[in-house]
Amino acid sequence: MHELMDGEIITWIFLIGGIVLMLLEMLIPGGVTFLLGISGLAVGILRYFGFLEDPFTATFTWLFSSMALTILIRPFIKKYFPGETFFKLADEDYEAMDQIVKVVEPINEFDNSGRIRYQGISWQARSMEGDIPVGTSVRIKYRENTTWIVEPVESIDSVKTQLKEKNRN
Repeated sequence: MHELMDGEIITWIFLIGGIVLMLLEMLIPGGVTFLLGISGLAVGILRYFGFLEDPFTATFTWLFSSMALTILIRPFIKKYFPGETFFKLADEDYEAMDQIVKVVEPINEFDNSGRIRYQGISWQARSMEGDIPVGTSVRIKYRENTTWIVEPVESIDSVKTQLKEKNRN
């Protein structure tokens, strides 16, 4: 009677474990836990009908069927049921170019003593030419090491206005 109970417990472990693994796929997507669960459920069913009575054989059947399903079927699952993907540039400099920010400490073109506030952080800044007072809006052009090179937004707008006036004449 004791041996029968051990066999039943192992069968239930495979059956319940397989179901739990298949449900766990909802929390850990990727297909692997679902395939491990299918394999566990199949071994549990085979044990229930008496095809795999030895626990050692059942464990190795689960191990090898899990590997086979993962290696053979997972590529097809990934091909026909792709996961969600998105693209984001990881280049901070590219993302910062042409951003309008405020000057928090006076900026000049000679040293890195000026500062701007970009993404909530104070950064060293230098102007392309001339002095820029505190509170002025500037446009980020590029970065040299940890210093942002900026130009005043007003000068950019005035140059654009001048060019438009020249084109009209």
